[in-house]
Amino acid sequence: MINPTSQELSLEKLRAGDRAEFARMVDTFSSPIYRLGLRMLGNSQDAEDVLQNTFLNALTHLPEFEARSSIATWLYRIAANEALMSIRRKKPEVTLEDLRADDPDTELIPAAFVDWSALPEKELLSEEGRKNLEAAIASLPENLRLVLILRDIEGISIKETAEALGLTDTNVKTRLLRARLHLRERLSTYYSEHLIHEERND
Repeated sequence: MINPTSQELSLEKLRAGDRAEFARMVDTFSSPIYRLGLRMLGNSQDAEDVLQNTFLNALTHLPEFEARSSIATWLYRIAANEALMSIRRKKPEVTLEDLRADDPDTELIPAAFVDWSALPEKELLSEEGRKNLEAAIASLPENLRLVLILRDIEGISIKETAEALGLTDTNVKTRLLRARLHLRERLSTYYSEHLIHEERND
C-alpha cells in the first residue's frame, strides 16, 4: 500500500504552485524515491540525480497531471523512468524498450534452493545477511529489480506498480515471481554455507 500521507496532499494546491505543499510532497517521497534510485543504480550520486530530476519533472508537469493515478504512483513512474534513462546512458547498447520488455518464459525455476527456516534468526537478520540480500537485489536484471523494489521493498500494490511502470498486472506478477526466484537461488549459496557451518557446530 502506498504511503497514506500521499492521500493528504492537495493536488489543487500543488497545481497552484503552493510552495509549502510542494515541500511537503518532497518530504513525503524523498526517501522512497532515493532508495529506488540507489537500488537501481548502485551509486549515491546517481540516486541523488534521480531524486532531483523526479521532483523537477513533477514541478514542470504538475499542470498536466490528470490525477488518473495517485500522486505517489505518478512520482514513482517519473522516478522509474529517470532510473531507466540513467541506465540507458551508462549502457548505450541497451534500449529503454529492452528494459521494459518481458523476458521469455525460460529459466523461471532456479536450480538451487535451501530451506532458510532452518537458520537461526540472527543469521537472517545479521549485517552480513543484509549485505548479501542487497547484493542479490543488485544482481537482478533491471526490469525485474524495478518491480521487486516497488512491490516488495516499497510495498506498493500490484495495481499501483503496474500503473507506475506502464505494465499489466499479469506482467508485474510474472516479473515479481521471476525476481523472487532469482533472489532465492542467488541467496541459496550463501545460506547453504551457513547451514553447513551450523550443522558442524551442533
